[in-house]
Amino acid sequence: MALISHLLIQGGQMLLVLALAPLVTGLVRKVKARLYRKRGASIVQPYRDLARLLRKEAVVAEGASWLFRAAPYLIFAATWVAAALVPTFATGLLFSWSADLIAIIALLGSARFFLALAGMDIGTSFGGLGASREMMISSLAEPAMIMIVFSLALVAGSTQLSTMAGVMLAGVGLRVSLALALIALMIVALAENARIPVDNPSTHLELTMVHEAMVLEYSGRHLALIELSAQLKLLLYISLIACVFTPWGLAPAGAGAGAFALGFVTYGAKLVCGAALLGAFEASIAKMRVFRVPDFLGAALMLGLLGTLLLFVSRGL
Repeated sequence: MALISHLLIQGGQMLLVLALAPLVTGLVRKVKARLYRKRGASIVQPYRDLARLLRKEAVVAEGASWLFRAAPYLIFAATWVAAALVPTFATGLLFSWSADLIAIIALLGSARFFLALAGMDIGTSFGGLGASREMMISSLAEPAMIMIVFSLALVAGSTQLSTMAGVMLAGVGLRVSLALALIALMIVALAENARIPVDNPSTHLELTMVHEAMVLEYSGRHLALIELSAQLKLLLYISLIACVFTPWGLAPAGAGAGAFALGFVTYGAKLVCGAALLGAFEASIAKMRVFRVPDFLGAALMLGLLGTLLLFVSRGL
């Protein structure tokens, strides 16, 4: 019975992130519209868009290979698993041993790899343009993310997210290295999710788009899976920041129903705050030129490196 209970809770977390991902995207759009003094679409509009795409037929180009057809499913599976591994309302779940930051980075890197290959598979100029830009961004974002992981691992003594959350809850004091890691993680999250100022998710201008350029040839259920994967990725980064830097309210291992309910409510509040802050940030800043993105991500890499060096120096004193 205990194993069945643990499986149900773990399955509930997987379904939770899948159900809330479109809602977070809708909330970000709503906040931006309100700040622009517009009415904006309903926060449940992403659900309607996904349902509409799922009802449509998937049109595939004649020159598309098997990879083009399989990529949406591979991208969705890797992103969903990565998002489900991040502790949301509780720690110490059945598969928490696999909720390692290195594994999550690897899963996201695999999804990005398949997306870039799918963008180049058709042979269009847009796909090649988006894929090349995506690889340029990833070549800078992934080293920055690794340095952030090193900083957090030196503080928590582990790269497992449940352990990190427990250490942060126990209290580590005010650390400059953690503040630098938080800023660097926010920069990486903006770049990885193709958000302003790195990319504009609501535009289709060929001179500026990155993510949209790789998915222009997709339609129907294939496009629905890719859109849902992007929404899951956004929720993943918000959940990651909430888990590591604001772990309050997370139910510990073996907690009762009351602790799980409190964790669920707290997690919902964190998602609302994260989505509102993202919407406000995007509404207050302009998109930068593509050639300035390396400088933007280079700052995240330097912040992560500086945080790691500060931890090494402070331990040696």
